[in-house]
Amino acid sequence: RVVNRGDICLGEFGKTGDVQTDLIAEQTQTAAAVAQQRTRMHLAAEAGVNPNTMQKALSDLEATGLVHSERTSGRFITEDDNMIKNMRISLVDVQIENFFKSMEKLGFTKEEILKLVKQYTDKKN
Repeated sequence: RVVNRGDICLGEFGKTGDVQTDLIAEQTQTAAAVAQQRTRMHLAAEAGVNPNTMQKALSDLEATGLVHSERTSGRFITEDDNMIKNMRISLVDVQIENFFKSMEKLGFTKEEILKLVKQYTDKKN
């Protein structure tokens, strides 16, 4: 069982290929906290990975302190808001770096990328 802290929930997954990143980044939410029961097998099925891979990802999250286990109750996301904030910032850095690398492989300069991002955000507003 994993608790949605309102801003991070272990639930559906993105397609980055990194299970840990998908577990955190793709489920950033601002809704009220809602408890959700998720077994390791269910999480693995949703992510399209082997249950052992999911167990490793969950263990890695526990090692970072972002998730903790309660013996009979399941896994829970930390209530340490500073840790969550820092994790989100580090994930943003990774995503931005990957985005810039991908765009540079397509031949765009940093200036062009920034201009395209500005055009995109202006269009969305």
